[in-house]
Amino acid sequence: MANYDCVGVVGGGSWGTTLAHILGQCGHNVLLGLRDPKVMEEVNRQHRNSKYTEGAALSEKITAVQDLALLAQRCEVIFMALPASSFREVAYRLGNYLQGDQIMVSGCKGLEVGTRARITSIIREETCIRKIGVLSGPDLFVEILQGSPSATVIASYYQEVLDKVRKLLFTPFFKVYANADVLGVELGGVVKNIISIAAGIVDGLGFGVNCKAFLLTRGLAEMGRIGAAMGANPTTFTGLSGIGDLILSCSSKLSRNYRVGYYLAQGKTLPQIFEEMKFVAEGINTAEVIHEYAKEHRLEVPLMEGVYQILHKERNIHEVVSELLNRPSKLEIDMTLFEYKNSQ
Repeated sequence: MANYDCVGVVGGGSWGTTLAHILGQCGHNVLLGLRDPKVMEEVNRQHRNSKYTEGAALSEKITAVQDLALLAQRCEVIFMALPASSFREVAYRLGNYLQGDQIMVSGCKGLEVGTRARITSIIREETCIRKIGVLSGPDLFVEILQGSPSATVIASYYQEVLDKVRKLLFTPFFKVYANADVLGVELGGVVKNIISIAAGIVDGLGFGVNCKAFLLTRGLAEMGRIGAAMGANPTTFTGLSGIGDLILSCSSKLSRNYRVGYYLAQGKTLPQIFEEMKFVAEGINTAEVIHEYAKEHRLEVPLMEGVYQILHKERNIHEVVSELLNRPSKLEIDMTLFEYKNSQ
């Protein structure tokens, strides 16, 4: 049995650094795996990460490292906070050093373009790890680092994963709930990014709160439709990783995906937005993946399709919005399901 004495976090961006800080605040020794030597030096010497967390003071129990072998050797539980685009490559390299008794938790809210693979699937394909978890919820790093009360959800098929992650992250200002629906929790954090871009467009065009409520409600319906088609429990989307994350991402200007939509509505191009943000907005690639999936399975997701058309087909925002508003309205609730339930 390996002698594990630390908790690992791979990815030194805003979310990975924040997770490392929470773990340190809970009293754990943390190894933060990252690539940038300048960021590593700042974290270790000044206990800050000005590039990704606005210079907020970080726990002194964090040690930044570049050696994935060392991290794998010393950490029983490893949180992966990486973009979907680079996840497979890092998981493959890390997989060379992992043992079957370790736990890996995904904090990524994206899908792999091309394969459409979920992050948990990539972990299974590239490592020997089977005790896998998904951490997802409405968690802005700025507020967490300020100590503002927040909550998230850990999902896993293994009770050991649920128990250990909740214990590791136990703190009065960061509540961690448990869920057995791995697929639903993972998808909730992924597909809400598309609706968040739409929310940014709504605000960028100067529409009011009526329109925002309309968007969130119908967007949640589309999220549930996608989730049900993929095999998730639709009720999961009423929780923290679904409607919770949706409300946050669609209402905060700190949300990367929201900002993409807002700036597009203000007339900026995607290259201009990328240059200004310098961060990954997962919803852009996710919109393409969901477009392909919905088309193949004949799913009606007009809001997500509209975002796809704007992002990837360079459709005029006003034309797409006009088409959406001119769609005929339908029954809000599936009456077949209603009649079935009431006949029991």
